[in-house]
Amino acid sequence: MRIVMFVYNDVVHDARVLREARTLRRAGHAVRIVGRPASPTAKTGDRVQIDDLEVVRIPVPDRWRAAWRPIGPLARGLARLAARLGLPIRADTPSWLVTWWRAVAGWAARALAAAGPADVLHGHDLSGALVLLRSGSGPGRPRWVYDSHELLLESRSAARQPAWARRLLARLEARVIDGAAGVVTVNDAIAAELRARYGRSDIVVVHNCPPRQEAVLASPLREAIGVATDTPLAIAHGAFVPERGLPEIVDALRQPGLESLHVVFLGFGPLRGWLDAQARDPSFEGRLHVLDPVAPEDVPAWVAGADLALVPISARTRNHVLSTPNKLFESLAAGVPVVASDFPGLRRILIDDPLGPLGALCDPTDPASIARAIRSILDRPPEERAALRARCRQAALERWNWETEGAKLLALYERLEREAGA
Repeated sequence: MRIVMFVYNDVVHDARVLREARTLRRAGHAVRIVGRPASPTAKTGDRVQIDDLEVVRIPVPDRWRAAWRPIGPLARGLARLAARLGLPIRADTPSWLVTWWRAVAGWAARALAAAGPADVLHGHDLSGALVLLRSGSGPGRPRWVYDSHELLLESRSAARQPAWARRLLARLEARVIDGAAGVVTVNDAIAAELRARYGRSDIVVVHNCPPRQEAVLASPLREAIGVATDTPLAIAHGAFVPERGLPEIVDALRQPGLESLHVVFLGFGPLRGWLDAQARDPSFEGRLHVLDPVAPEDVPAWVAGADLALVPISARTRNHVLSTPNKLFESLAAGVPVVASDFPGLRRILIDDPLGPLGALCDPTDPASIARAIRSILDRPPEERAALRARCRQAALERWNWETEGAKLLALYERLEREAGA
């Protein structure tokens, strides 16, 4: 089948989108990805090849910004006044709604125009799935697949908005889910939430696992930061945002018992400048390192050089509490035990797995708790730490791998193909 995927980012570091697209292409489907430039204010798009995948990046409309610029301060002022009068609104609510209406929906119109012929339109998250609503439905139209990477209405800026504003997006998501031939999400907890909210029972869970790593990975990590093989080393990789527990990790590095521990941050995001400043702080004595992101397929090899991986996600939103992030499975694939937040989904994988424990749990808001969890791994005898790494690899080889998860995506598309030919 001819499949076009839509995602509201630059695609380059979106491991899930790239992994799904490659899997479908190898199964014989023609796959194209439509994204946007890295900067939402870029005025031109481009076409790139990411390995064997064609990616078209469409710029986000920006003419509306000039009209909104003089209106925005007035709208924020009125919103603050309404909030002081007890009305359910935030100062940023008008801008948030206008961005969805003009930027995201405007991009969706452009993305659909660039899609070309398709049998299936695959929308990633609601920002990508707005394209589906614009495509129409019915006989002769492409079928839809909705791929929910997270609990959108409980994540990031949406989680802070008043209930009435989030309900506007919930109505759009309900229309997408109701009209989709298939719905996919990232774990059982989020699937259960979507079922309860929208009454859709046939949601397919495809975890964000990397491919099986059959061989023990050689890692460039320690050489890149100049750390010896016997130096205790932890890694925190992924997006540099506060919700990932980065400030708490930095504070944990000051806790008693971790005086020799080095921590490397591998990734990108708005906290990069702050992390660079922390790395220059002489009080850390060079024990904090910051590296640029690497290609998604290379992440497990870099993680493999660490003694443990840090995933202290905050409980700031319900989406965070329900999440099972890519970095969790990338760490297991690398044979690296994980220190993570004590949330039900993370506990089920790290502690309740038949091969567990595969790491340790902590209170993500408490640097002392994070430090205790780190010490519970580093303070083990060498043979116990080696056995723990072996269990992590085994769990990834037997269960938490893309070969297992990608098969569920292929089964969905096999069904769509059968139905198309019926």
